[in-house]
Amino acid sequence: MNGTVTAAVLAVLVAALGAALVPGCGRRRDGRPDSPLLSASRGVTPLWNASAIGGEYLSAAAYLGLAGLLLAYGADILWLPVGATAGYVLLVALVAAPLRRSGAYTVSDFAEWRLGSRVLRRLSSACVCLIGWCCLLPQFRGAGITLRVLTGAPMWAGWAVVVVVVLVLVLTGCVRSMTNLQAVQYWVKLVALTVPALALIMIWRLDGGGPDGPAGVSGDGPPRFARVTTVHAQTDLVLRMPDRLDAAVRGRLDGTWHRGERVTITAGRHTVEQRTRMTFPAGAAVPHLDPLPVQDEVTWATPLSSDRHHRLYATYALIVCAALGTVGLPHVLMRFYTNACGAAARRTAATVPVLLALFYLFPAVYGALGRLYAPELLMTGDTDAVVLTLPRLVLPGTGGALLTGLVVAGAFAAFASASCGIVVATASTLAQCLARGRIAGFRLGALIVLAVPLSLMPGPLGGLSAGRLIALGLTVSACSLCPLLVLGLWWRGLTAAGAGAGLVTGAGLALAAGVAGILAGQVGGWSEVLLAQPAPVIVPVTFAVMAGVSLLTRPRVPRDADRVMARLHLPEGTADRRGPRGPFP
Repeated sequence: MNGTVTAAVLAVLVAALGAALVPGCGRRRDGRPDSPLLSASRGVTPLWNASAIGGEYLSAAAYLGLAGLLLAYGADILWLPVGATAGYVLLVALVAAPLRRSGAYTVSDFAEWRLGSRVLRRLSSACVCLIGWCCLLPQFRGAGITLRVLTGAPMWAGWAVVVVVVLVLVLTGCVRSMTNLQAVQYWVKLVALTVPALALIMIWRLDGGGPDGPAGVSGDGPPRFARVTTVHAQTDLVLRMPDRLDAAVRGRLDGTWHRGERVTITAGRHTVEQRTRMTFPAGAAVPHLDPLPVQDEVTWATPLSSDRHHRLYATYALIVCAALGTVGLPHVLMRFYTNACGAAARRTAATVPVLLALFYLFPAVYGALGRLYAPELLMTGDTDAVVLTLPRLVLPGTGGALLTGLVVAGAFAAFASASCGIVVATASTLAQCLARGRIAGFRLGALIVLAVPLSLMPGPLGGLSAGRLIALGLTVSACSLCPLLVLGLWWRGLTAAGAGAGLVTGAGLALAAGVAGILAGQVGGWSEVLLAQPAPVIVPVTFAVMAGVSLLTRPRVPRDADRVMARLHLPEGTADRRGPRGPFP
């Protein structure tokens, strides 16, 4: 059985598992916050809920994108999962229990309940949509890459698969069934990534892996082709050649047409047109797609050793963005409402870092082995495909086909579970605005949530890596919803005007920085670093704007603010549970 058939069979099994776990949820489908559609009747245990959070949080950006970023940029990227895991520590300390005690199902519900402003609900809903769309784009890209690697299909075919699968699962299920799906698929993804990684490590060792073996890591230069390698340019490429080399070229290189003859290519920048085929000899230095850094193996494997500008700031900025961005992710926050009480929500948030740590052990394996066995991905820019391509390269034949099928099954689990969580959270927020939470509004919201990123994929955003797309979503989350939650949960003096001004400022600056960074490309210096990682600058500005405007509008502090704070921070059963503006369940 070849790899395509094996992978397709296992992907179908994953889809069948999802269909089996997403049945209808009884009669109560009115979309009210206390219905099984949205809350799972608040009966999900902490471990199962933590598994569900892991299932939807570990999306295509984590499953495919993290290994690709490690392949391209090296050990500094490992701070990204460190920061993401640290975000759950902040959730335990600051958000989980009081947010659950508020009874608010979405961030927008919390904003209106806490400050009594419909305008603030709309602003927070807009932020939720921006974050949801940024988080959905990597799922579309990952599905397109997976289907292209698996079958050679065009990228849009993977996008269509995601839309169809998510619509079927979301529109026929409820939060309890989504929880079951995502919890099971966390363990599917963990097994699908772990088993091939362990097999690849064993093969590497048998192949002489180690400091002195033929497959060992050397620090004397950039990655080199271990064998004769032919690379097909799927798009126009701008390459940087680390060294002078000879290659057989069929196509257009630097504007000159070649018919397959051997060409001497000098070190420096070169252009390669689409559909050009280049064959490199074993031992040749790997050309790198501009602007990927050309690093020797010691620099690649050592934190803070790259020659990029202001690397210390960039590292800390990455941690801040991942940690604070995780605090504000709507599809993660929604999960705490399904817990029975605030204490259970805190236990859920405390369990998630353990589950994430188990998963994050293995992307580094794929990134490191990718530089040895699949360095051509640095040339084409398809670094997100390293997890999918390694098993077939390292272990040709039936064994590699089985491992590829397992990895692909995990990839489809990542697309399905993450996309469903994002769509449910974002569509629920839209439903409250469109139809006051009724099921018709939820279905319309789901269609809108999927339609917007689908329309953006053919443009420049569709060409960005999964890691860069998810970083944009985390930046918007860190700069808008995180300050709203922290101040709303812990500061009595927050006003609707202050919260609204902060949301507009934080989300606007984060989005502007992201767009400017994409359009500007490589500009060098502080400008490039700040556009790529603006969170440490924008987050304090957002907090300052929220606090400053709230102090200027102090008379508008809600009259029942003391009662609200008592409900948020006193144990269940101690404070008055009726709520200041009508009862929450």
